[in-house]
Amino acid sequence: MRYPMLGALAAMLLPMAAHAEGDAAAGEKAFAPCKACHAFGKNGVGPDLTGVVGRKAASLDGYSYSAPLKASGITWDEANLHEWLKNPKAKVPGTKMVFAGYPDDKKIDDVIAYLASKK
Repeated sequence: MRYPMLGALAAMLLPMAAHAEGDAAAGEKAFAPCKACHAFGKNGVGPDLTGVVGRKAASLDGYSYSAPLKASGITWDEANLHEWLKNPKAKVPGTKMVFAGYPDDKKIDDVIAYLASKK
């Protein structure tokens, strides 16, 4: 009887373990391509990313988000950010973000750690 419960528990915890904790210093370097559109403290071509981790997508006042992103219902937690940074157009088809995504999961984890440090 205990073994099915352990299997279910492992299945629930596996997605949490899938993303190792990132390195914010490495993430700052990996964030370099993002600076073309994003800043901290002000909107640019892309929205202000200050406090983005934990924020509801398309919720920052003063920025014109795409309709698909507004309708997505996403909250920018680690899992959603990881999928977004891997392939934004697959995560939210019709988004106006032109970045193709990072192919390297470690780099994504590092960028997320960097974004989390910018509150």
